[in-house]
Amino acid sequence: MARYIFITGGVVSSLGKGLASAALGAALQARGYKVRLRKLDPYLNVDPGTMSPYQHGECYVTDDGAETDLDLGHYERFTGRPANKQDNITTGRIYQDIIAKERRGDYLGGTVQVIPHVTDAIKNFVLDGNEDYDFVLCEIGGTVGDIEGLPFFEAIRQLGNDLPRGQAVYIHLTLLPYIASAGEMKTKPTQHSVKELRSIGIQPDILMVRCDRQIPENERRKLSQFCNVREEAVIPAYDAKSIYEVPLTYHKEGLDTQVLDAFGITGAPAPDLSRWEKIVESLFSPEGEVTIAIVGKYTVLKDAYKSLIEALVHGGIANGVKVNLEWIESEVFEKEDPSEFLSNVNGILVPGGFGERGSEGKIAAAHYARVNKIPYFGICFGMQMAVVEAARNMAGIRDASSTEFGPTDEPVVGLMTEWTRGNEKEQRHAEGNLGGTMRLGAYEAALEAGSKIAEIYGSTEISERHRHRYEVNISYREKLEQAGLKFAGTSPDGVLPETVEIVGHPWFIGVQYHPELKSRPFEPHPLFSSFVGAARDNSRLV
Repeated sequence: MARYIFITGGVVSSLGKGLASAALGAALQARGYKVRLRKLDPYLNVDPGTMSPYQHGECYVTDDGAETDLDLGHYERFTGRPANKQDNITTGRIYQDIIAKERRGDYLGGTVQVIPHVTDAIKNFVLDGNEDYDFVLCEIGGTVGDIEGLPFFEAIRQLGNDLPRGQAVYIHLTLLPYIASAGEMKTKPTQHSVKELRSIGIQPDILMVRCDRQIPENERRKLSQFCNVREEAVIPAYDAKSIYEVPLTYHKEGLDTQVLDAFGITGAPAPDLSRWEKIVESLFSPEGEVTIAIVGKYTVLKDAYKSLIEALVHGGIANGVKVNLEWIESEVFEKEDPSEFLSNVNGILVPGGFGERGSEGKIAAAHYARVNKIPYFGICFGMQMAVVEAARNMAGIRDASSTEFGPTDEPVVGLMTEWTRGNEKEQRHAEGNLGGTMRLGAYEAALEAGSKIAEIYGSTEISERHRHRYEVNISYREKLEQAGLKFAGTSPDGVLPETVEIVGHPWFIGVQYHPELKSRPFEPHPLFSSFVGAARDNSRLV
């Protein structure tokens, strides 16, 4: 029977509950256990699909097409287990299901209430489908005391009683600030956070405290006494130079050991963390450096590109180099000469995005990379803008544009209205809802034998995750290929362009999908490995 670990947070948000959950999962996995991680988000949105990256950071997409919280990316990268629609739930999705049932009459005229209906729905979500796992880790978003989080805290409190004795453990992550003027670490924020948690009926078994320095013995003892947690179960969560160091540091501080102790598990196998040690050694002892320019529109919030950043790190690991990122707001190139910003970089990457703002700047970045033979990687929108640039400047289609920006006589990029998933046809309309209506999840693609991208993959058949509403117009293929832009990959039926590349360029590839979502530190995505490798070669030529 699966055992359940509930991870909550207090004091402030963004302390790293998702990373702590992923690292603990990795440590338990290193001991030979099968783990599953789930995220419970208290906000009212059904999913993050319509939320601005400035509000929520990256929207992570799973193989089965779920638009989820970015923490699921951490879960996948650290454990290698593919997440799915059943690994992320929101208040909005719960209420959506409950109201649909009420409208159908499923409650037989009964009054629908937060307790038991909402809490039962949360508990059912937590418990469903865990037969094959030893541990299920459930992270509750937000902080204790948030009004929207109360049903989730009540649900996991009830589960502590519903499950057999000893089958649930509670971990609480808090902040232990250092006040420089006083020269002391202050335990009061953590004390108050635990007090709030205990007031709703949850006593943490393990306390994780985020801090930037060692905890003096007095403060650790005080936390133990005032929070009713054994002293050895007060685990320091120090700042780390790399997130991939965290499983090692948490194990060193005894986190996974304390979890097993809390469950009464003895004689557990020692963890094999050797692969994490190799990753950290590679990160901290690179053989060289490369600089990649990321030309985007959400560059002020790096969490908007979380998976992309990590995939580039993975590409660096594969090539033994440190990857330095140069963040450039694409709108800058609509006023400034790109050469002032890009002349010293080794590679240029234009990521996904939505809307017209900054699009001309991304086109300018693609043009600069193409003309100056700098490795270029266009992802989703970045591919579309590279195609528009090629249409304008290589094929002579001066008015080439995207219908995403308004009516155009040359719709080189246009709104998809139908496509095929398996044996079924999916359809969308321009005036339809925005939420959940894109081409989402894993789709197969056929790569042309002999193309550069097929060589990189080592295959002509691939499956990658998508998240987009617009597509390159296949009717322009002949003109563009005559000009030197090769359509190297399409959907299996040949209708939807999936990849393009510039013939004769050292490395110029655009893909309609999001390869960063499938990159792992132990299995860097081949496109990122190849791109960083091309940037490394370019750095040697400069």
